[in-house]
Amino acid sequence: MITVESVSKSFNGKPAVDHISFQAHDQEILVLLGTSGCGKTTTLKMINRLIAADSGNIIIDGQNIRDKKVEELRMGIGFVMQHSGLFPHYTVKQNIAVVPELLKWEKKKTISRTEELLYKLHLSEDVLSRFPGELSGGQQQRVGIARALIANTPVLLMDEPFGALDNITKADIHTEFKSLEELKNKTIILVTHDVQEAFELGHRICLMDKGKIVQTGTPKEMLYHSENDFVNDFFAENRLLLEYKIATLKDISSFINPENKDDEFNFEETTSVWNALQKLSSDHKNTAHYENLIKAFNDYRKLQIV
Repeated sequence: MITVESVSKSFNGKPAVDHISFQAHDQEILVLLGTSGCGKTTTLKMINRLIAADSGNIIIDGQNIRDKKVEELRMGIGFVMQHSGLFPHYTVKQNIAVVPELLKWEKKKTISRTEELLYKLHLSEDVLSRFPGELSGGQQQRVGIARALIANTPVLLMDEPFGALDNITKADIHTEFKSLEELKNKTIILVTHDVQEAFELGHRICLMDKGKIVQTGTPKEMLYHSENDFVNDFFAENRLLLEYKIATLKDISSFINPENKDDEFNFEETTSVWNALQKLSSDHKNTAHYENLIKAFNDYRKLQIV
């Protein structure tokens, strides 16, 4: 869906993005991950021409973005930014309706689509008459997502969308984000510096440093098949937690003691080991299941680490 070919951008003679190339596949969440100043946000903004690339090509659905008018390009791309990016002097209703007005939608269509998104994003209709400053951080971010989704574009760009939220609110929104059917038919490029967020939300991760791409791969590839010491070091602090989160019960099933595979062990095979352990730890009757899972995970893990 999105192809970035040897794209570069410099500011005052200093390279911010240095001949990078990658692809974001149809209906995939690709995460651009890295520390501040690595070039990830500049890369994202070049995709919808908020920043002009110095060289290289960016192709969306087979068409070079330079061959489209800027306004037409942006109307086909949803954009969610840090701190929600809502207009403070507009009500929530007006904020969500910005793109439909540009597209000259009938009011009935805008109202119907707004109500649909409020329901999906767990927002009550009484927020429509309020201003962004009257909402919580989590509510503001949901409104920002609603505004980006309303035109139902095939591409969604997200720049540190959850960066301003506290950890509890962020965890709730991550859960909603992953379960939202609305997002499953879109190609999403998400920028973050949060390693756990990248692993929770991304199908693939593109790790950047000093304007270059260091490695692109699935979360498992990044941990178990890292290409160099930089990648290893980048994930070292969170490594064990990340391994628990990316391993599923299906992955470790052959290591689980058959005696413990009974009716009480009623998790779906796609459940992460981390989530299963969290649930089991709250139930003191399941100590044996908990210990069996830990052992199975450790046995599985030994075979992954080269």
